[in-house]
This record gives sequence, C-alpha cells and structure tokens, in this order.
Amino acid sequence: MIIPIAGYPAGATVASDLVATSPTVRGAAGEGLPSPGALAEFLAGHGLVLDAPPPDAAALREVHLLRRETRGVIETETEEQAVAGAMVLAGRAGRSPVLRRDDDGAWQWRVPTAPGAPLAAELAAVIGIGLLGAVRALGHGRFRACAAPGCRGVFVDVSRAGRRAYCTPDRCGNRVNVALHRARLRGAAR
Repeated sequence: MIIPIAGYPAGATVASDLVATSPTVRGAAGEGLPSPGALAEFLAGHGLVLDAPPPDAAALREVHLLRRETRGVIETETEEQAVAGAMVLAGRAGRSPVLRRDDDGAWQWRVPTAPGAPLAAELAAVIGIGLLGAVRALGHGRFRACAAPGCRGVFVDVSRAGRRAYCTPDRCGNRVNVALHRARLRGAAR
C-alpha cells in the first residue's frame, strides 16, 4: 500500500471513525466492529485497499487494540505527545517516505508499507500519517472530545472551518439538536 502524505484528512478521518466504533463511544449500540466482516465493511467504506489479507478474527483483535492506541493519541495533552504517538503508529508498517509523480505528473510525498505487513499495522500506518498531517497542517487544537453530554468520543476535526463539535455528527449532533428542539417546544408551550 502507498499512503499519500497530502491525503492526511482521510487518515485522520479513519482514526476518528475507528475510535467511534468502540463500545465506550457507542454505549448501548455496542461494538461497532463485532466481526471480521464488519471490519471489511469499515475498510471498504473508507476506500482502504490494504495489501494485507482479508480480515480474520486475529486481525479484528489487533484492530481493536489499535483503536485504543488511536484514541490515546487523539486524547494527548500536547502536540509533542500527539506527534510521538502518531509516529509510533506510522512506523508500524510504514517505510521511509518516497517522492513519486502522481497521475498529473506532479511530485508527491508518499509512504509505502512493508510487504507482508499485517492488516492492523497497515491501518496503523494510514492513521499515523493522517494524525501527523493533521498536527502539521491544522494543529493539536483540532484533536477534540465530543461536545455531546454523556458521550466519551474523541475525534480529529479536519473540516475547513474547524468548528466540528461532535464525534459522530449524525448520532451525537442529532441527539443534541433534538434535545434542544424539544426544550424550545416545552418553553414555547408554557
């Protein structure tokens, strides 16, 4: 697999979305990656075509461990801690960066992964490069905890405006907006 360094938003999004699959974040909904098939769907949903074999139970366990590590990097207190953690992830399967031409002939930095690297190691490299790029381009202030009451999610805000507040806007954001709407209706009815 070849990971484009300029494509850091995709890697940072994978990091955020992977953390959001945790039962810690999902609460009553439970485990978001309960099977190798669910992991395969997660990877496909992010357009990730890894060199590793298709997910099996062992790969799923390793990705669950990677999810904890990823959360730890996003929750760091300082930029230096985030960079150190992301470099560990990137180094799991990543090799030295290379400069290659893209389809338009422009030079682009890319990080190849080691041949035969396990799925979790390749995914760690994608996430590590994404988190490093996010720190460099956007700053550590974009590594955030979800603003929804009771949610334990964390994410990296790679949006242009930098105002994202929820780990999963379609779940946490909707829940907060519905609660606010209902409160307004109760207030208007009085």
